Amino acid sequence: MRAANGRPGRAFAVGLGLLLGFSLRLPAQPPAFGGHDFRRADSVAARYPGHSLADLKSLSDKLTQPFSADVDKFRAIYRWVCDNIQNDFELYARNKAGRERRRDDPRALAGWNQQLNPQFFQKLLRERKTVCTGYAYLVKELAFHAGLACRIVDGYGRTAGANVGGPGIPNHSWNAVQLDGQWHLCDATWSSGVVDPTQRKFIQQFSDAYFLPPPALFARNHYPLDTACLLMADKPTLREFLHGPLVYRSLIKRRVLPAAPGTFRVEATKGKACTFRLGGDCPDAASVALRIVRGTTTTTAHPTPYRDGNGWTRIDYVFTRTGTFTVHLLLDEEYALTYLVRVSK
Repeated sequence: MRAANGRPGRAFAVGLGLLLGFSLRLPAQPPAFGGHDFRRADSVAARYPGHSLADLKSLSDKLTQPFSADVDKFRAIYRWVCDNIQNDFELYARNKAGRERRRDDPRALAGWNQQLNPQFFQKLLRERKTVCTGYAYLVKELAFHAGLACRIVDGYGRTAGANVGGPGIPNHSWNAVQLDGQWHLCDATWSSGVVDPTQRKFIQQFSDAYFLPPPALFARNHYPLDTACLLMADKPTLREFLHGPLVYRSLIKRRVLPAAPGTFRVEATKGKACTFRLGGDCPDAASVALRIVRGTTTTTAHPTPYRDGNGWTRIDYVFTRTGTFTVHLLLDEEYALTYLVRVSK
């Protein structure tokens, strides 16, 4: 299920990648479809709500035959999966608990994965409900029938509730797809909607954020077991991934790269500016807010962003008290980044 879309802790990555990973021995690829108009592909996907999964070849043909471009074919497949398959919260919760109990025993964890694997696909076929493994499998199979090279990637999904520091645990699956000779990454699970654990239900809510984003952004909350699948020449380490700031879909959607601080835990000094840097276009001042939490107290600040001499967007905030604060950076009232800041004298 999806990385947090609104409040951290309300939506989490779900499911465990149970299918085998693969090796992509390819150089990093630049984003190629930023200005592409996908409205027609989306409208074709909308023609077949509730189509049977018993004949994936028939479904794939209906979704892709109107198009000549591979990217349009894949978009129609991706959008149909996101709009017609639901995350299964109960299966996710049971799977998550089972994984965590076995995280220090690789053999027991592998056995748990193997035990649940058939349930994922039975649920998918019977009820159109699954977890990330089922999403990734369905995208791969539909792409295969359309003649598109598409693979399942297993690895670490990072959210407010998973893989924040520590040694990490593989808990997620997504896809790599080859379009026009280049490999790209996508996550239909996190594009499909959000889960509200307080209500124990899935909310279908499509987002473009995880459809073919730049690999450097995708790697902020996805880390594959096979690092070739990062599609990056300059690869972060697993430790850097696990200890970086929490990145949410609004930042991915905006194609904004967090530059600094590069770690989730930050040291600051009372009375001196604590600076957050972003790459990309400088956001409008009215769109930026810092939500600062300490215990049960929450305050909101509206610092003015500005460009520094190196071309980064800087957002400065001065803490007037010591202590440990959770700092959420919001863009247009959507959570974009989270840090844990310890302020000393």
